[in-house]
Amino acid sequence: MNADPNKNNRRRTVKTRSRFTTLLTVYFFVALIIPNCVLANTEPYSVWTVEALILMPLGFYMMWSVALRRSGIMIWLAFPFIFLCAFQIVLLYLFGNSIIATDMFTNLVTTNPGEAGELLSNIYPSVILVCVMYLPLLWFAAREIGHKRQISHTTRMNVGLTGAVLMALGMLALWPAYRVSEDRHVLRDEIFPLNVLYNVHLSATEFCKAYNFEETSEDFTYGASRTAQAPGREIYVYVIGEASRAMNWQLYGYDRETNPRLSQVDDLIVFRDMLTQSNTTHKSVPLILSSVATDEHPELYRRKGLPVLFNEAGFETWFISNQSPQGAMIDKLARDADHLIYIRSPRHDMQLLDVVRRAVESNKAQKMLFILHCYGSHFSYHQRYPREFAHFRPDDDVAISREHVQTLRNAYDNSILYTDFFLSETIQYLRGLRGTSSALLYCADHGEDILDDRRERFLHASPTTTAYQLYVASLAWFSDAYRPARRGNPRGPRHDPRAVPHHGRHGFDPGELHRHGRVAGQRGLRPHPAAPLSERPQRGRTLPQDGPRRGGHGGIPQIRHRALTCTRARPACRGSTPHAARKQQRLPARTAFVASL
Repeated sequence: MNADPNKNNRRRTVKTRSRFTTLLTVYFFVALIIPNCVLANTEPYSVWTVEALILMPLGFYMMWSVALRRSGIMIWLAFPFIFLCAFQIVLLYLFGNSIIATDMFTNLVTTNPGEAGELLSNIYPSVILVCVMYLPLLWFAAREIGHKRQISHTTRMNVGLTGAVLMALGMLALWPAYRVSEDRHVLRDEIFPLNVLYNVHLSATEFCKAYNFEETSEDFTYGASRTAQAPGREIYVYVIGEASRAMNWQLYGYDRETNPRLSQVDDLIVFRDMLTQSNTTHKSVPLILSSVATDEHPELYRRKGLPVLFNEAGFETWFISNQSPQGAMIDKLARDADHLIYIRSPRHDMQLLDVVRRAVESNKAQKMLFILHCYGSHFSYHQRYPREFAHFRPDDDVAISREHVQTLRNAYDNSILYTDFFLSETIQYLRGLRGTSSALLYCADHGEDILDDRRERFLHASPTTTAYQLYVASLAWFSDAYRPARRGNPRGPRHDPRAVPHHGRHGFDPGELHRHGRVAGQRGLRPHPAAPLSERPQRGRTLPQDGPRRGGHGGIPQIRHRALTCTRARPACRGSTPHAARKQQRLPARTAFVASL
């Protein structure tokens, strides 16, 4: 008796569909395990940790893919894992190692479409790679859902049981991995994507704290009062730079003329030992604007910033930003200023000075503080300056790669050249104000990597920092009317760079600072006291090098002005410790410098 041909055709169809679904399932867990394989080669993990890093997630992905008979649905339900894998691959392309840190998620949600577009357009190889890897996976999974295809029972059992065995072996490897681990946090810190999910939790916690900032800082007060008066009208400018590393400033011994105008300012003070407290904008700028030190991070959400401090002292405060609102702590602190202005495109920093001029001319206030948040040298570098400042060429928009390093460096140096012009014009404007005591302080929020060494690091905010990201440019200027009003000589004696041993091209020993892609002794890291001084005398004056120093942006203790004090009327939030013992709390040197103005 002949078999029914229609029945045989249906069997062949089901078999073909089942085989394709099986291949798609294999495609799923192979694509998702790729970041783990890369991290096994880039991170200093033990053999046991590597075994757990590979086997546990692979087993989980296998069991996940066959949890339902319709694997297409399970693939789409795993979209968060696919996103994290794609994100991790892009991060590895940029920085060469490390998992997605908490700051990466904060950067992702606080950036604006313009900045994101600029970055993605220059890292297109990694973008193309993740698109080729994961977009077909999602597309085929959607087709499987649309056609209601199912994986065979036999394949489902085989894949599921194999996944369970692999996951069990990976969990068994955790015991020796914990025994050889130094920090005893293998599962939380070293197993992707569990470590990334933990960092997502930390990032969400930080956002919640920032969201409740108005409530938790409601009762905070500095209790500020003036301890000295300057003659005439007072106008002070605090300029926060962006991604401006000291190594590319002529004032710090760079062999290119990136500071031709500032080099001619005789009464300029150059701070040569400045280290940022964070290599990310969303962390560094709030620390710059507050009295919080790096070891007091919880206090960031309980204390108000410099605008409130100066408001209490009788100043009219302005916060003028050349960057879009980020929805982070920067915006929270900026809102306390009397005037908050965000400048729109084309975003060249000279627009900040234009706003300052209009404010000074139209406003009759006798005491004014301007906080200027620059766009500085933010990537893409060639868009940060007008074309007439394209002194170093070629400076075209190119992909991020070793072969384009000179073009990228040219564009970056041009952005420093434009910053030089902006700062010198601001100083010239303040110098020309009659009957006015004025001062300017400039400090960058962080530095930048520009494919400087064999690690081929680029940008900032990397999970593991480098000296290029930490060592920042900072300077100050005081008007002739302001200087005699202060005790002592704020300029200090001129320092002879030839009296100090010169360590490397940029004034530090790279071999000492960099070990296995990390900064050696990060907590106590600081460059040579005179780094990086050139072999020729500098026109900018330096502060005395003796006496106590502090790291980070607090490296200004040599200016011995009386600082404002801050008090708390009562605890700023529930569960906070009493502050009676700290009622007359001394501000960090960074804040004391500005407050003393």
